[in-house]
Amino acid sequence: MNTHFFPAGDRGLKDIGWLQSHLTFSFGPYANPERNGFGLLKVFNDDFVAPGKGFGLHAHANMEIISVLLAGTMNHKDSLGYSEVIPAGGVQIMSAGSGLRHEEYNVGDDEVNFLQIWIEPKLQNVTPRYQRRQFPEEQRANQLTTIVSNEEGTAHCWINQNAKLSLGYYTEAHSLDYSFAPANKMLYVFVISGTVRINDEVLGRRDALGIWNTHGPVHLDCAADTRFLLIEAPINH
Repeated sequence: MNTHFFPAGDRGLKDIGWLQSHLTFSFGPYANPERNGFGLLKVFNDDFVAPGKGFGLHAHANMEIISVLLAGTMNHKDSLGYSEVIPAGGVQIMSAGSGLRHEEYNVGDDEVNFLQIWIEPKLQNVTPRYQRRQFPEEQRANQLTTIVSNEEGTAHCWINQNAKLSLGYYTEAHSLDYSFAPANKMLYVFVISGTVRINDEVLGRRDALGIWNTHGPVHLDCAADTRFLLIEAPINH
């Protein structure tokens, strides 16, 4: 099994007052030739947005764009006609495809924290689409919950790629084995809070670990009150 450690303290930072964005991979003002993504995972931003502020109308194309809302309340409005307010626990995905525009603002009284994730699509120039599901933390305690999958269903969001995203939340110390398709695949483990041990690697708050070339389950030991995100995706097309 090959691994690459992404320490929280090594991330890039975009700080423009109302927005603090911690950037794992090259994005905007943060250009790191050694951090141009991990497999088809191209963007992983840990964003904090002040009340009343946000991202005005802007365009995207040919990218699977996922937002995982950890805290606060945001709106979503796009050129497909969707307009809604999303509370914490919301997960949304846009298959930007041939092109769409959207905006998102913090419409609550508290700071918003969300994870912005971009994954390269399986098919190019598809008809743009938007989808949202809600995953309240109290309903997924002490389990691993699929939030995005390439398998269609009503319990999670669908992605135009051979990828899968899962949220873990354990109130007590817990161990689990995660299995994923080894052929041309990788796993990205991001600790939201708490501690996760994988082999000899200990991940703390906002640390991440990239894993590839493994032919068996990945064993995770979680401390009590730990939250984490797993992203499974191809290494390449």
